[in-house]
This record gives sequence, C-alpha cells and structure tokens, in this order.
Amino acid sequence: MNAQDRFPGRPLTLVVAYPPGGSTDPVARLLAQHMAKTMGQPVIVDNRPGASGTMGAAYVGRQAPDGYTALFAPNGVAIHPVTMKKAAGYDVRHDLVPVSLVSQGPYVLTVGAQVPVNSVAELIAYAKARPHKLFYGTAGMASPLHLLQEVFNRTAGIDLTHVPYKGNGPMLVGLLGGEVQVALDTVTSARPLAEAGKLKILAVTSPKRNGALPNVPTLEEAGVKGLTGGTLWQGVFLPKGTPASIVARWNAAVLDALRVPTVVAMLAELGFDAVGTTPAQLSERVDQDIALWEGIVKTANIPLD
Repeated sequence: MNAQDRFPGRPLTLVVAYPPGGSTDPVARLLAQHMAKTMGQPVIVDNRPGASGTMGAAYVGRQAPDGYTALFAPNGVAIHPVTMKKAAGYDVRHDLVPVSLVSQGPYVLTVGAQVPVNSVAELIAYAKARPHKLFYGTAGMASPLHLLQEVFNRTAGIDLTHVPYKGNGPMLVGLLGGEVQVALDTVTSARPLAEAGKLKILAVTSPKRNGALPNVPTLEEAGVKGLTGGTLWQGVFLPKGTPASIVARWNAAVLDALRVPTVVAMLAELGFDAVGTTPAQLSERVDQDIALWEGIVKTANIPLD
C-alpha cells in the first residue's frame, strides 16, 4: 500500500488567505468541520492574510503536492493574474490545481447611515450633484470590489474618489465613521451592520435577489444595467502536481459537506448558494473570470496603481 492509498494519514490544513471574520473565513471553517468527517482526519483552518490574499495563495503553491495543505480562496485568485501578474508571487493556473467551487453569492452596494439616500437612484443623483466630493472605500487597490466599483461609477456616470484600505475590516470602520460614504461589500459583513442601523444596503449585484436580503433590489432593478462580474465565489485548490486520486478525495469531501442540509442553510444565512463542482468546472470558471476581468480593466481603463 502506497502513501496515496493511505491518504490522509494525519491532520490536514486548509489555508485561508484572509484574517478571521469577513466572508471567506466563516465559510472555510464551516466547510472544514464537515470535510473532516469524510476525510477521517481533522481539517485545520490556517489564516495567512496579507497582500490582498496573495501571500496565503502563494504559500500553498509552494507546498509539497501531497494533499495535506489546501487553499480556500475567493474569486480574487482569478483577478491576481490580471491586476498583479508577477507581483502576486503565484499564478492560479500554473501553481494550483482546482478541487471544487464551494459557494457563490452577490456583493452589496452600501452607504453609510449618515448619507441622506435610500436608493441607488438617490445615490446617483446625490453623487452627480457633488462630483469628486464623495469617497468610496475598498479592501485594497485592484481588488474585485475596486474594479466593480469603478465599473459601477462609469455605468452610473458619477465621479467618486477611491480610498483603498488594508482589508475589509478597516474599510468598514471608515464607512461607519464617515471617512468614506460608499462601499461595495459582502452580504456576510454588511447585513448585520444594516440590521443594526449602522449602514444602508441599496442593492445586490447578482442577476436576481438574494435570499438573505429578499427586500433589497438588484442593481438592474434599480436601473443600473450591464454591470458584469458581480458574483463572489469561493473554491478549494491544491498545490500543482497533487495526484489525481488525492484531488478526488478532497473533491468528494467538499461535495459531501455541501449535501448536509445545515451547511446549505448556514451558507444561505451568510448570503451564499452552495454549489459544488468537478475540478474541471472550477478550472473553467477561473479561466472565464480571468478573461472577464481582463476585459473590464481594458474597456473601463481602470488604473491599477
């Protein structure tokens, strides 16, 4: 019996390239808890944040392809090849092998509670009356939300000033404190703050309304059409060269977890749909997103530095 047949013979590590909190970490912890049952070994979540998620992804790409270290990552892995290229320290297509798409959900357009608008139309009118005087925050330069916000600004015909923060947490502090007035965020982070009256959610970026926010319109319903790329997805990856039999074990563990009704319900509460795919389907999604973001950056002439 070889090592692959005995896999896994010890605890496994699921690296999250972001700090605890936010939208990536809770989904990874939920998934790890249930994957451990299929794997027969503990799945330990290891947070390795830094550089817009590239440090953790690059770390996994350097690990031995023995299946004991995996990456749980959002769609930023398909944006880094476009916005950072060699500076990212890894390339998802060359250094990682896909396992499965896990979940997907919309972003939300938010404004601070102190901003006197309650709809997308009111925000656009308010911003047009104050060109360059409103600020929008993001978790970092050339992040998915930076690019989407720029597309929204151009589509809506408004001029907002970008304030990049070092992560989602500081960005939310800036939004709640009035340092910035507008931000795209995730359902996971924004919904509790909206329920507490600390910010307002004006729209979701998905083609249809989100089950966690049934009364919030889509951007298209709100009159902003043609905004593409507005989906946050999350997936599992392994180091390049990992044997196919081990990739299959990880894939089976992900799919088993996503069949558990409580997992599906908890993902929905966080604003996500449970997905689950083959490795080939996740690979195709990565390629589609790379092409999508290349087109967005080029056609919208978005500055990346």
